[in-house]
Amino acid sequence: MLRKSIFAGCLVLLSGAVALMSAPKKPAPAELNLVDLDGKKVHLKDYRGKLVVLNFWATWCVPCRDEMPMFVDVEKAWVPKGVVFIGASLDDKKTEKAIPEFMAKYKIDFPVWKGATGDDLDKLKMGDAVPDTAFLDEEGIILSRVQGEIKKSELIERLEWMTGDRKGPAPQALVRNLP
Repeated sequence: MLRKSIFAGCLVLLSGAVALMSAPKKPAPAELNLVDLDGKKVHLKDYRGKLVVLNFWATWCVPCRDEMPMFVDVEKAWVPKGVVFIGASLDDKKTEKAIPEFMAKYKIDFPVWKGATGDDLDKLKMGDAVPDTAFLDEEGIILSRVQGEIKKSELIERLEWMTGDRKGPAPQALVRNLP
């Protein structure tokens, strides 16, 4: 009798272990630590509790220049709905002096961080070219990525899903708009 109860207990433990091992692992929140235009340290984790659109760009990037007016326009409509837009510049020490002029030209009002690198893109599984855009939920989990220049329809589709009930099918997790 004791053997049967020990065997039954082992089966229960084993089935629990199998269930834990086969359960989908929740991704870790995205981490990014840069500086703002005043040189103050900024952290993506400080935006937990908010929906975030994180766009990686550079002043020298032609597709970045092409998509930025659309980001500025769409951001104005979605900020009242609780979405935060952040621009992360990959400009280096030689080209970062062009950031203020770039922001003025495109009338960028959302936060712009500088100091992003290819390592940051790699760490967030963004690809190795800009522009790249990540969509983060309230826990800082990346829900979707668009590598390359994003289309307005792709941006709106993700924003509608993120701010909706999220019961319907999620937008494609990775879109590659690269040549």
